[in-house]
Amino acid sequence: MTKSIDFSFTPLGGGREIGANSYLFCAGDYTVLLDCGVHPKKEGLDALPALALLDRAPDAVVVSHGHVDHCGALPALIRRFQNTVTYATTATVGIMDRMLHNSVAVMGTLAKERGIREYPLYSHEDVNLALSRTRGIHLDEEFAVDHDGAVTGRFFHAGHVLGGASVLVRTPGHTLLYTGDICAVDQELVSGRLALDHKLGVDTLVIESTYGANAEADSVTYEDEIARFAEAVRRVLERGGVALVPSFALGRTQELLNVIARLQESGQLPEVPVLSSGLGRAIYEVYRRFPEYLRRDANLRPIQQFGRVSDAWNANKVRAMLRSPAIIVATSGMMIANTPSALIAREMVRDKRHGIFFVGYLDPDTLGYELLNCGPGAELQFQLGAPPVEVVLEDIHWFYFSAHAPRQALCDVANQIRPRKNLVFVHGDPEAVEWMYGNAGNGCRRFAPSIGESVDLGA
Repeated sequence: MTKSIDFSFTPLGGGREIGANSYLFCAGDYTVLLDCGVHPKKEGLDALPALALLDRAPDAVVVSHGHVDHCGALPALIRRFQNTVTYATTATVGIMDRMLHNSVAVMGTLAKERGIREYPLYSHEDVNLALSRTRGIHLDEEFAVDHDGAVTGRFFHAGHVLGGASVLVRTPGHTLLYTGDICAVDQELVSGRLALDHKLGVDTLVIESTYGANAEADSVTYEDEIARFAEAVRRVLERGGVALVPSFALGRTQELLNVIARLQESGQLPEVPVLSSGLGRAIYEVYRRFPEYLRRDANLRPIQQFGRVSDAWNANKVRAMLRSPAIIVATSGMMIANTPSALIAREMVRDKRHGIFFVGYLDPDTLGYELLNCGPGAELQFQLGAPPVEVVLEDIHWFYFSAHAPRQALCDVANQIRPRKNLVFVHGDPEAVEWMYGNAGNGCRRFAPSIGESVDLGA
């Protein structure tokens, strides 16, 4: 009699939260780790997934895309389990090279500034080891995840950022699809996700829930937001101010620079200098290396077209940047304290001429969220160790340019895939996950596990 195989799913991070996304899929004795990220709001060892829950090396790691909340803990994992092989799309491997080495440098700086003894969590040598154990796979190419080919993987275009993919894992007896982060509509450079359906024969669908609590996003269109954004930026420039666009280094920076270039070329924005900051520029060059992952009609401008943000840590240089009209696209997108966007904003909020326009997800516990929702007269700390600054600036707004699908689009994905057994909600704040749990699904079993909580997927 053939022994039945047990299938389970356990979040090590990203269960009922956004950050440190990492999910363990077990098929009998075989284990696949889906993503291995760090938590952007936590520091030191607390930023890692719950790797202590791993009693042995995963047989494989599959990375959906290059944002650090999905891959930033990979070097720490591979340092511990050096024989484990990682799989990612070819473009994601190129992005991880930039993102992970940058993370080492950032952690080194934080160790000095904040005295975090655990930083850096890994070294440049650890990054190189992790990359040497990573295999680049083309989209829609089936690949063996184990030695004998019984377990296979396949990447499908997810429309989130360059190289971003949903991951299909087939094992003897169970097929799991992990959406990763998905975008349903075309962006400036990256097309919307590849539509998948029930013909894949998915037993368990693991779906992101980022915008599950956001009803407004369902009614927003990309082109309408571009028009609204153009009007707001033009208003600032015409009164002699500077428009700051806090932006994620991967994805949002490359998209917004090209949106702005198009608006200037069409006359919807005046021809003023457009500046961008360091890591976003480095990632831009990776975009140039993988045109096959971009829209066929994408018009990727040369990075030399955009100026470079001068030393954001030098207040005098920042003030010099703010003397004449310009558009600045700077990290971080959520305006974490001490990042270029925060340090530039520290000077901008003292002057009503300027404008600050957020273009992506804002975690409620971040400086960016606080700035967006505060009124004139509030005092905020933009630089650690420095006194708070009174906010005089009033022109502060948010635009829906997120590369995450709104909640109705997520429900549509679940209805199209029609998993035969299980629907698992991850990568969302508790309120977002609860909405998805109550509104998505076609009658199959639904789960919203917390970190460390194992779900029995059934045979």
